[in-house]
Amino acid sequence: MVTNLHEFTVSELAFSLKKTIEDSFGLVRVRGEISGFKRAASGHLYLALKDDKAVLDGVCWRGTATKLGFRPEDGLEVVCTGRLTTYPGRSRYQLVIEHMEPAGVGALMALFAERKQRLEAEGLFDPARKRPLPYLPARIGIVTSPTGAVIQDILHRLAERFPVHVLLWPVLVQGEGAAEQIAGAIAGFDRLAAEGAIPPPDVLIVARGGGSIEDLWAFNEEIVARAAAASTIPLISAVGHETDTTLIDFVADRRAPTPTAAAEIAVPVRAELLATLTGLAERLIHASERGLVERRRHLDGLARGLPDPEAQLRYAEQRLDDLAERLRLRTPLVLLEERAERVQTRHARLAELARDALRDAGRGLERRPQASLDAAITTALKGFTQRLDGPAKLLESLSHRRVLERGYALVHGPAGLVTTAAVAAREALLEVEFADGRLPVRPATGSAQPRAKPRTKPKRQPAGKGASGAKAQGSLL
Repeated sequence: MVTNLHEFTVSELAFSLKKTIEDSFGLVRVRGEISGFKRAASGHLYLALKDDKAVLDGVCWRGTATKLGFRPEDGLEVVCTGRLTTYPGRSRYQLVIEHMEPAGVGALMALFAERKQRLEAEGLFDPARKRPLPYLPARIGIVTSPTGAVIQDILHRLAERFPVHVLLWPVLVQGEGAAEQIAGAIAGFDRLAAEGAIPPPDVLIVARGGGSIEDLWAFNEEIVARAAAASTIPLISAVGHETDTTLIDFVADRRAPTPTAAAEIAVPVRAELLATLTGLAERLIHASERGLVERRRHLDGLARGLPDPEAQLRYAEQRLDDLAERLRLRTPLVLLEERAERVQTRHARLAELARDALRDAGRGLERRPQASLDAAITTALKGFTQRLDGPAKLLESLSHRRVLERGYALVHGPAGLVTTAAVAAREALLEVEFADGRLPVRPATGSAQPRAKPRTKPKRQPAGKGASGAKAQGSLL
């Protein structure tokens, strides 16, 4: 087929379309829902804008992405301003986004409400989690921009009320990367407490000045809210003005309406504290003086109820004089004389009583016949003999000598009675007690372990050999 149409290369046609689209549309403003959002390592943003009928690819270069006042994510409806172009390498057209904003405040508020509901369900807003702030912190950590007016307002207010040491962690407070820096600063102060290289602050202030909802959106990011919830240091949120509300306000241990108010919450007024201490010191002094007066009055009342000490001393002195006089009259010599006199009197009385008793006894004996007296004496002696015979016989029957008379013997050693063969073998000299006396014996050599010998009938030996054998063996006794 022959035609007069111009023949294009693929590249010529692709770039021609690219130029046509860019010239025809120029700058456009598109509204749609973000889908397939992706952040490249280079910092560029890639996404798609869609509605119920079509999809438009979009790209946001890193320079523009860093200036966004919020963090794009899937499902968020936005309005993008940019230029249409094509990407010849893939035969696709796309929107190069130069500005992006949420599609009205309603979209951001809906996203805010969804995040708030989700974090609240996790318990991050629970009042039981909130910690009390230290009354007088020695160090305060501040997370904010180092160039804004916020840090100056906080420092000025702290200097007026109660100067303390301040640790500043500089961060971005809006735009791309602000949320990550804020969360990193909160976690960084926590690491100070764990590592101990630098003394950690006693309280944190996360602050930013007022602005639109887009300007404050970094403090609505989930990463910031979770970092504030995980902080081990009590945290004060001071973001925006009193009417502004962000997610970090619900998670923080205390919310301040303004950054200046955060400084007022963090420290007391030094002058007021001094006045309070002075007042308490005066009250303590007055209370102590009043207590001393009351105790003195009570002591005086008790003293009035006591007797006169001088009168008591005079009575004691008089009694001491009396006892001394009585003691002087009753010296040891006088006491000895009195007791000797009493002893002589009692001795004479006893002698007289003894003479009377002997005289009466003699008179009785004179009247009693000699025969009856002998009979009485004999009867008494028999009675005594009978009473002694019973125990004597019992003692004799239980004596060990009766046992010895029956053929038994006792073995005595140096330490006393020997009852075992092992003990007897260790002794050099023993005594065997029989009924009629003791006989010394010496144990046989090498008999440390005695053993029983079987009884065998002795062999009859010639008279000569038997005599010599008996003589060689020796006598046991």
